[in-house]
Amino acid sequence: MRTLLNIIWLVLCGFWMAVGYALAGVVCCILIVTIPFGIASFRIAGYALWPFGRTTVPKPQSGTASLIGNVIWMVVAGIWLAIGHITTGIALCATIIGIPMGIASFKMIPISLMPLGVDIVPVDAVRSGAAY
Repeated sequence: MRTLLNIIWLVLCGFWMAVGYALAGVVCCILIVTIPFGIASFRIAGYALWPFGRTTVPKPQSGTASLIGNVIWMVVAGIWLAIGHITTGIALCATIIGIPMGIASFKMIPISLMPLGVDIVPVDAVRSGAAY
């Protein structure tokens, strides 16, 4: 079922959301100071391309540097990516078959706003406790 949802997601919105994250990553990698944001953006682009079967977990070792970085990210690119997820989620929820994908788009809003300090892991790893 995850594979089917991922394929439908990829066709309807995953490709364009991943392109948005990749574009934000390229822009962030232009300046040396924002390279960590670019790396996080490329990591999330893969998650936006194929989200079902993966989830996010907080990194226990992240601290105030992640918090400050997330505030900067939110102002620079996070708001725009979150607006993209909101728009995509509303459009997907307009159809019955798109409701699960719309909910997935809404669930990606927190990571689009605050990508630093979280890891993207398989759902099975979280269930077995291996992600911690």
